[in-house]
Amino acid sequence: MQRLIYLLFVITLANCQGPQPAATVQFDPEKVPYPHLSDYAFFTGEMKELSPNAGVLPYEPITPLFSDYAYKSRFVWMPKGLQATVNGEGVIEFPDHSVLIKNFYYPADFREPDKGWDMVETRLLVKRRGSWEAFTYVWNEEDTDAELNVVGDFRKVSWTNEAGRARAVEYAVPNKNQCKSCHNRNKELLPIGPRVRYLNKAFSYPDGSAANQLAKWQQAGILAAGSWAEQFAPLPDWDDPQSGTTEERALAYLEVNCGHCHNPEGPAHTTGTYLTSDFQDEKGKLGVCKSPVAAGKGSGGRLFGIAPGQPDSSILVYRMESDDPGVMMPEIGRAAPHEEGIALVREWIERLEGACR
Repeated sequence: MQRLIYLLFVITLANCQGPQPAATVQFDPEKVPYPHLSDYAFFTGEMKELSPNAGVLPYEPITPLFSDYAYKSRFVWMPKGLQATVNGEGVIEFPDHSVLIKNFYYPADFREPDKGWDMVETRLLVKRRGSWEAFTYVWNEEDTDAELNVVGDFRKVSWTNEAGRARAVEYAVPNKNQCKSCHNRNKELLPIGPRVRYLNKAFSYPDGSAANQLAKWQQAGILAAGSWAEQFAPLPDWDDPQSGTTEERALAYLEVNCGHCHNPEGPAHTTGTYLTSDFQDEKGKLGVCKSPVAAGKGSGGRLFGIAPGQPDSSILVYRMESDDPGVMMPEIGRAAPHEEGIALVREWIERLEGACR
């Protein structure tokens, strides 16, 4: 009887402690997606701490995508013995059964970003049979686990920003089909962030070490040998004036936030406006003095995508500043305008010389 009572006590205690991750990452390509994030065992200990399990490697792009001021924590995992390669354009190409993990959360006070996290969602990109699939997990109120969600969701989040100002937004978790709106190249679902020049920087790892991310991936055996860091110059950090000129940083910001659609192979290719740094020397393709393909509400009565020296006359700024769903750009992935990013783009446009005719 005493042994039975003890066993019942142990079982009850385990249930109270929430999901207990397995010792190693669990990934069966025939059973994915699992119903709960904890089923994969990507993290050890308390789930919301996002402490990576063995073989789960954190990474961080130089210039990240803006998502309503959410903090993000990114990880990559692939089965032992497999490696990613790099193509001629510096895009990292992953083998089947690779998983990219991106967590979205808000610290209660951005002046203390390591405290008081409110977990919102975790997105997985999983490669199977040569194609990528997107799976979204929404965290519960207790932040103990996240459940598979295919229909999308809305979460009210609030925080105090770096200036001590209270902020709030209704955060939109995308449904499964909306993932394709951004992760789309030639009608194929693809990752956005893992490119050599986006990752070519030093990163501080949980064990206290610091290393160039590409070198770390090679050391971990998940990236093929090659002098990738030397072959592809890093993208500037939009928020670091030391990393590039105002124009270089503005174009880096636009490339990451807009370029996945506005490129010759993206969903917005018909606009003829390509917002990537590849077209730095072709101002017309960036939208400078370019009339919109279709005028209307989205133009705000402005005549050109970018009017040199006149950010208030530029359609690009108008759409970046709008919170009207029928006007704003990007059209999904944000509800609030990114004030700091817009300020940089405005500064770049103000410095552009010339006039439109």
